[in-house]
Amino acid sequence: MISRVVVEADGGSRGNPGPAGYGAVVLDGVTGEVLAERAAGIGVATNNVAEYAGLIAGLTAALELGAADVDVRMDSKLVVEQMSGRWQVKHPSMKPLAKEASELVRRLERVRFSWIPREKNKLADALANAAMDAAARGEVWVSAGASQPDDAASAWLAEHDVAPVAPVPETTPNRLSGWQDSPAPPTTTWLLRHGQTVLSVEKRFSGVGDQELTEVGRAQAAAAARRVTTLGAVVVVTSPVRRARQTAEAVAAAAGLELVVEDGFRETDFGDWEGYTFGEVRQQWPRELDAWLADTAVAPPYGESFDATATRVRQARDRVIRTHPGKTVVVVSHVTPIKTLLRFALDAPPSALYRMHLDLACLSQVQWFADGPAVVRSLNDTAHLGDLPR
Repeated sequence: MISRVVVEADGGSRGNPGPAGYGAVVLDGVTGEVLAERAAGIGVATNNVAEYAGLIAGLTAALELGAADVDVRMDSKLVVEQMSGRWQVKHPSMKPLAKEASELVRRLERVRFSWIPREKNKLADALANAAMDAAARGEVWVSAGASQPDDAASAWLAEHDVAPVAPVPETTPNRLSGWQDSPAPPTTTWLLRHGQTVLSVEKRFSGVGDQELTEVGRAQAAAAARRVTTLGAVVVVTSPVRRARQTAEAVAAAAGLELVVEDGFRETDFGDWEGYTFGEVRQQWPRELDAWLADTAVAPPYGESFDATATRVRQARDRVIRTHPGKTVVVVSHVTPIKTLLRFALDAPPSALYRMHLDLACLSQVQWFADGPAVVRSLNDTAHLGDLPR
């Protein structure tokens, strides 16, 4: 039995969601000696689910060692802030995990949470990556430091309703656009950003708030609608947020197309930052802003991370492709979901979100092929806007 320990925990996902795993180490609070290691592949899950799994495993191991005083160190700003009570747990998939972790905390006499840079969390990170490597091979893996590994992994999968992971191919097939015959016609998506609002004019954070289009925004929507009538689309799929719906309604009416609302294409929820400029956020939330800019898994206070946005956007895209295979679909959405779809098509890392610019009412074209790859045919096309503001 030992009184004071340090728990370092981490988790990750190859694809977010994708083959996921966690790692946790328990260190002697005085000598730094490794007292326990815990790691496992957990099937298909998101980064945040895996990070919470690592925390839960680390706290459980600390309790098994009889620890009373625990320092928890993680490189997940989201988990640290939520467990410290400074950020609200809003995502449905996170609530049961946060509750489970909180119940473990209550069984300990004293627990402190602190954020550390990724490079200082190497032990837990290495364990999580080993677990993810095994998960990518279609294996369920648990570190030698865990008791009854097969039972532990199976219990975690069952308790958290995580789907078993399928093996991931070592390489993603590539396509030479225009050179190769496709086994089936691609599903073509024309990605249309909504028209202007007051917040976009003033360059303010504009997430899930229901701002209406300005007069210029309505003119932009009308211009986009005229363009869409030439594209051969079979349906218009839109975010439920008002500015996107108003743009989509103009497009659907002009082209005589059905309008379908898809919640997965809504903009990121910027939480407390909604309606503020970047400079105002920098003044009021400097540490939170730095953390958000440094890690797409971090959410604004009471908001949603870019990683969480990516998960639902991927699911929405898959529903569109599954429902309209080989057809042309207009998707009316917002900056973050459209950039995310372009990032997926390019097989680019999350940092690509910061390397693209999308004007108001612009169009981008992506073809999704049945054999896996995708091709970006155009990006930020504003030719239809003429002299209208961008």
